[in-house]
Parts: sequence; structure tokens; C-alpha cells
Amino acid sequence: MRDIAAAPDRPFGYFVHHQGRGHAERCAAIVNALPASRPVTIFCAKPSVLGPMPANVSIRQIPSLFERCGDETDMDHLQTPDTLHCAPTGWPGIRQAMGQIAGWFASHDPALMICDVSAEIAQLSRICSVPHVAVLQHGDRSDPGHRAAYDGAAGILAPFSEGLAQDDWAPFRYKMHFAAGLGVSGDLPDRQTARAALGLRPDQKMALVLSGGGGTGFGAAPLGVAARAFPDWQWITIGKLQGDWHATQGANLRHKGWVDDVATHVAAADLVVSSTGNTTCAQVLGAGLPWIVVPEWRYFDEQLCKAQALARAGAALHLPHLPSSAHAWKAAIADALQGHDRAAQAALLEPDPAQGTVDWLERLATELWGTALTLETTG
Repeated sequence: MRDIAAAPDRPFGYFVHHQGRGHAERCAAIVNALPASRPVTIFCAKPSVLGPMPANVSIRQIPSLFERCGDETDMDHLQTPDTLHCAPTGWPGIRQAMGQIAGWFASHDPALMICDVSAEIAQLSRICSVPHVAVLQHGDRSDPGHRAAYDGAAGILAPFSEGLAQDDWAPFRYKMHFAAGLGVSGDLPDRQTARAALGLRPDQKMALVLSGGGGTGFGAAPLGVAARAFPDWQWITIGKLQGDWHATQGANLRHKGWVDDVATHVAAADLVVSSTGNTTCAQVLGAGLPWIVVPEWRYFDEQLCKAQALARAGAALHLPHLPSSAHAWKAAIADALQGHDRAAQAALLEPDPAQGTVDWLERLATELWGTALTLETTG
């Protein structure tokens, strides 16, 4: 009989995509909730997005899987198979990244590999005989590449509520774990304290426009129209913003860019207009505010499908783009205020998603390797 290490003795591997903030925030929440006895190795092209990690975690920087290093030999005439997304030929950085991960598989014999997110690394894990957990995001992911990652996964982690599930996930719902709000602190400052910190009068209405870090952000011009349509409101934007030379900015519109106190701004708001990144959505849901969601462009229509799911759940008003006139802004805000359903928003969160996820991962690893031990003992 071969000597097979039990699941608690095996490390977890973790791939963290470095675009946006949600991947790193989910990773931090999970590894900080794992038992200190569970070794974890994180693979990431930009370790600076990760922040402090506990002593049982090691970090390995790998080359980016989609950014050029300058030493590539382009072979773009070679067709990409449907089972892959971004897999150009002739890129040494990709070879080095995949080689590091495959080498770690061979030397460390992991219990699980968590992929957040890469269909290619999920498939590499399966090819290397390592059980993997695929992190699922919204969008049209019916293509062969995503399906191969999901079909081959030992488990699928959805970092949001089951109330936001898409119908086309039915074939693999049996192995999914939902973790609503994973990676986002639900703690918000007191509303009065938050408003005082931002210098808002007690009776002043404030609209917060919030975009995440994974794209280019909203355009400035339509926000100037909004501020002029509501001159008695204070409008504040945080996150990325595209400047427009023709934008007319009133005194009641402030562009603040990146801020460290997002929670303060959310807690102080009377209305939020936002894109639909995972972190943004969890923050706004926790505040229970009237909410207009306007998806930014993302691969596979991720934000569009997330906005549609939020609207179906009664949590937000979904618009295809920012309103382009004062009367359109007035109609949209009236609809958002009138249709606001705080209970529907609260139903999409849970108290401790990180611990629930860790319990699920540990149970999954124990079941997988316990089965292997049983088969090896009785075989």
C-alpha cells in the first residue's frame, strides 16, 4: 500500500488574478480564516495586491499570463482552440508561470488548488492530477474553456448569494458553494459619523458614484448632467473616472479618485450609482441604500449579467448606461428611490462567508483524500 498523506498535511495552492481587487480580497478573507496548520502557497503576478498574510502562507510571484514582457515571439497565425481563452504561443513568461505552478504541484502534492480566476490554470491543475476549486463569476461562460474548468473542478466557489445565481449554472449547482459578501467587511461606520467626516450637513442629500479598479470607470460628462439636474444634492465620485473635455462640472460635484475610506462614503450616502464589481456590490448591499447599477465592459459580459441578477432579486435598478439627459436622470433616481427594497438587499448577504467557505474547503479536501485513503487501504 502506498503511503498517502492525509488532507490536513497537504497544502492548498491558490492562484490570484491581479486585475481588480476582488480576487485578492477573497483570497485574504479565506487564508486568514484557514487553520494555522494548513500551509498555503499563493501564485500571483502582482503580490502587492495581496496585503499582509498569516505565517502559514507563502507567496510566489509569477509572470503575468496576459501582459507582454518584451521577449515574446508572436505566433498569432496559430488558431486558439475553443477550450482556451488567453494562451498565445511563443511567450516565455507564460511558460515560466505554468512551469512554476506545475513544479510546485509535483514537489508539494497539494490537497487543493483554488483558481481565482483562470480557466487555463484550472485545466492545468486537472491535467497535473490536482483537484481544483474554480471561482465562479457572473457572465456568459458557456464556452468550452469555462465549461472544461467547471466540469473538471472538485468544487465551485461563488462569492455571492445563491439569490444571484444564473439559470445556466444548473448542470454544476450540486458542487457549488455560495459565499455572499466574501472578502468584504460588513462593518460600516455610523451614518451620522460618516456624514460628519465628509463635511455633509445633516439635511443634505448625497449621491455617491462608485466604480471599481478593474476597468476604466465612468465618464465625467453624464455625471455633470446629474449634478446639474439635482443642484441641492452633493455628488461625490470615488474610483476611476474618464475625463471628458466637454463635461460641465458644477460646484456640487466632487471627483475624489481612489480613497481609503470607501466604507465612510457608502455609509454617508442617500443614493449609490455604481458599476457591478463583486467588492462594490457587497459594500452597497451591506449599506442597504437605494441603488442604480450601470455595468462596465468586462469579458464575457460579467458585469452586465451581475446587474441583471441584482435587478431580478429586487436589490437595484439596472440601467444599460448612465442617463444622458437631466430628465432621464430624474426618472431613474425617482425609480430607484421608489423601488428601494432594503429587505431584498439584506437577503443577499450572510454573516460570516469566509468561515463558511473555509469549512467547505476543509470538508471537501477531507472527503477527497479520505476517499483516496479508503480505496488505497481496501484495494
